[in-house]
Amino acid sequence: MDGGQDDAISRTRAIYSKPRTTVPAPQNAKYPYLLHDIEIDSPDQVWAIDITYIPWRRGHVYLTAIIDWHTRVVLAWKVSNTMEVGFCLEALKEAVAVGGRPPEILNTDQGSQFTGIKWLRAVESMGTRVSMDGKGRWMDNVIIERLWRSVKHEWVLLHEYNTLPELNALLEEWIERYNTWRPHTANDGQTPWQAYRGVRQNWNATNWASKGATKFSCIRPRPQA
Repeated sequence: MDGGQDDAISRTRAIYSKPRTTVPAPQNAKYPYLLHDIEIDSPDQVWAIDITYIPWRRGHVYLTAIIDWHTRVVLAWKVSNTMEVGFCLEALKEAVAVGGRPPEILNTDQGSQFTGIKWLRAVESMGTRVSMDGKGRWMDNVIIERLWRSVKHEWVLLHEYNTLPELNALLEEWIERYNTWRPHTANDGQTPWQAYRGVRQNWNATNWASKGATKFSCIRPRPQA
């Protein structure tokens, strides 16, 4: 990433420095950052999750999202008026349903939501390895930091919303556009969804829609043992 992009993300972080969305819990376990010196070259190899906040006339609400590191597709997102771990767990469950399988590695920051037993138990029970950013190192999760910059500056801050349903509708529209309309240079000009499902088998949007999942979902069989 070039210096201009680094500076832009740094400025975004300065603008959105309050409220804090990474609240450490010193008593909780910390895990090492696993993404140093590995080549991330396939879908579901690494996912990332983070929490940001959205300005609200009554204060703030919180947005979490799970993104596939390789293809940049947003697999799931949720909005909450608290930072309790529940909405992160809901996003994780939805992402696995959309992806058809859990990731090999799931990267987070060291916030209390992601170092608590409920989150760690849910992730590790799927056979997924836990990776955590170094303390204060937002660059370790830069993929999702870019997402926050885009969704806020390109969309949310340019529109009016007065209720949570209106905000959810705004976010749903933008994320659908991001996933399915916008080509991404990291994907050789494909959209995130095209890149993500390009290696998939058994594409079955109708089946997923009948189960209430997003119409862009897809299933990939687990590899045989």
